[in-house]
Order: sequence, then structure tokens, then C-alpha cells
Amino acid sequence: MFDVLIYLFENFPQSTHFPAISVLARKLTAVGFESDDISAALKWLTELENRDRQGNGMTPPMDAQAIRLYAEREQARLSVECRSFLHFLEQAGAIDASLREMIVEQALALGTHALSLSRFKIIALMVLWRRHPAMESINALLLDELLIDEDSTPCLH
Repeated sequence: MFDVLIYLFENFPQSTHFPAISVLARKLTAVGFESDDISAALKWLTELENRDRQGNGMTPPMDAQAIRLYAEREQARLSVECRSFLHFLEQAGAIDASLREMIVEQALALGTHALSLSRFKIIALMVLWRRHPAMESINALLLDELLIDEDSTPCLH
């Protein structure tokens, strides 16, 4: 699924220019992705879009000094590195509290296994990409940080 998400990011610079889901699924199949991975990625993106529509403007403003406490379930899925990375994005001004929560929700929506930092970065990148279709509002250094995994190798190929 993550390879499909990366492919979409690389090949659709503006996330608002996707073809219809059925056309996109056929294109991804033609490229060589497995149908299970395509279905999972498109379902995940659809859920992200639905959350964005439903939650747009719904999160009350939060105090900049507030501390986010993670529930046990969240701690089990999001390592200290993932949570630290979220904090880094927030402190750098790349995300606000509502985007942080959307990233957490999308990470938790993937199942019950703990996520690696590199996969978590892909989730954060996809949430930002859907929220900022042209990515022009994302600082280049932050974008570089999202595209490098913990072993300093690019997440994208």
C-alpha cells in the first residue's frame, strides 16, 4: 500500500488532479501494483478525504502551550520516534493541532501493528499533500525531512 501512495505522490504533483477512482485503479494495475495494495491505498485516501471534509473547521483552536497526551492504543501504534516527529512538524509550523490529529487518525486507521518512522512519514506526507495540493506552502527543508527515512535513504524511489 505504501508503494502505491508514494507512486501517487510522485506522479500526481497536485493531489486534486486524480482521475476517477476506477480509472486510477486501472492505471495502477497497469503499472504493476497488486490489487490488494491498490484497494487498500485508495480506501485509505478516500477515508482521508472524508475525514478532511467532515473535520474541516471542526477542531476548536488549541493553546500553543498545550501538551498532547497519547492514549495507550496510540502509544502502541506510534513509537516515540513517530510522536517526536509529529512534535517536530508542529513546532516547525508545518502542521497545526487539527492536522496532527488527522495524521494520528490516519496512522491508526492502518491496523494494529506499530508503524516504522519511514511509513509514518509517508502518512504525514500524504495528509499534507491532500491538504496542500500543490505543496507550495510546505517549506522545502520540511519536505526533505518527510522524504528521508530514518536510515537517511529517500522514501521515494
